[in-house]
Amino acid sequence: MLQKIDKKNKVYIYLFIFFLLSTLNNIHFTNSHFFKFNVDNIKVSGLSEKNNLQTTKEINKILFENIFLIKKEVLLKTLEKNNLISSFEIKKIYPNTIQVKIKKTEFLGIVNNDGNFFFIGSNGKLVNYENTKKNLPYVFGKVDPYSFIEFVKIIKKSKFDLNTVKEFYFFPSGRWDIKTKDNKLFKLPSENLELKLNSIYEVLKKEEFKDKKIIDLRFSNKIIFANE
Repeated sequence: MLQKIDKKNKVYIYLFIFFLLSTLNNIHFTNSHFFKFNVDNIKVSGLSEKNNLQTTKEINKILFENIFLIKKEVLLKTLEKNNLISSFEIKKIYPNTIQVKIKKTEFLGIVNNDGNFFFIGSNGKLVNYENTKKNLPYVFGKVDPYSFIEFVKIIKKSKFDLNTVKEFYFFPSGRWDIKTKDNKLFKLPSENLELKLNSIYEVLKKEEFKDKKIIDLRFSNKIIFANE
């Protein structure tokens, strides 16, 4: 009877040792492979090479962190601070790569803010001005970027050609003047802008009005033309 018990205990001991060794091997396997999922590659695209590199540096705090444990919210805070970015997509590429695809904001105009020039982005943010070949209109007056963006949207919806604009002038009353590259000045009302812009488009097709330099659209039932 004792011999039988000893044999039975031996079986249990062998099984325990086998289980223990298997567990230790699994832990070693898990740990060794766990580190293979640490981020060692960040790919940023959508901006210039210089700005892509700068953005990569800003988010490289996630380097060598486990890709499964990285929360996208951590990257959101950093990317949303970048005024060049309109929108972005973050993708995890296993085992160790984070991919960030960026849509750059569209520059709509140039504004002087307290003596410094900035681009006005379509995202409503101001971007440090760089002397580039961009043929953008200047915006004069103290205007909120989002108000300017809404005004540009109205122009785009109308028949007026936005690409002909040289300068925008904003007035405290809330209305705008537009100066075109051929030095025509359009004085706009504060309401019914799309309607007014469409009407002047049709009028300026007529030969007798092509040489007029000042076009006043502020009145509801008439358009006033002047040479200077």
